[in-house]
Amino acid sequence: MTRVYYTELPSPIGPLLLAGDGTALTTIALPSPAGPLPPEPDWTPDPAPLAHAAAQLEAYFAGALRDFDLPLAPAGTPFQQRVWAALREIPYGETASYAAVARRIGHPAAVRAVGSANGRNPIPIVIPCHRVIGADGRLVGYGGGLAAKEALLALERRVARSGAVASRATQAASGTAQAALFP
Repeated sequence: MTRVYYTELPSPIGPLLLAGDGTALTTIALPSPAGPLPPEPDWTPDPAPLAHAAAQLEAYFAGALRDFDLPLAPAGTPFQQRVWAALREIPYGETASYAAVARRIGHPAAVRAVGSANGRNPIPIVIPCHRVIGADGRLVGYGGGLAAKEALLALERRVARSGAVASRATQAASGTAQAALFP
């Protein structure tokens, strides 16, 4: 059995529970309306294996990172994996409808299945399911709540408009930015 490590990361949308197997990020649990989600009983508390993921998430929330560069290991069906890969192709600061994602993966009639896969995304934010919206442009469904979804989209719109994202080389040289862009 693979050991799973976890840590909690404060964020502007509430505490995030990060988990991974020591080589890849497997989970980002968003807070629910009832509060932060607890780790599984057999998980090991250890922030060290998740330090790189935590640093990139901090940089994302600070507006200093657009593209995550992390090893990921989301558990899911082949169909879910295709949906999640398509989500990673939605550009930063932009949105796509469930129907557009269904077309992108070659299953235009599978809109509901795409919605289901989107809702089962175990690594939100990094696999940007918050960028998927209803066909009419409304925000619909998000595990962390619609306010969190709107906050993530607003952050990305502000950063995209300002062009204020540093290059990866600059980020690596200077570390992660500390000031969050959330109001």
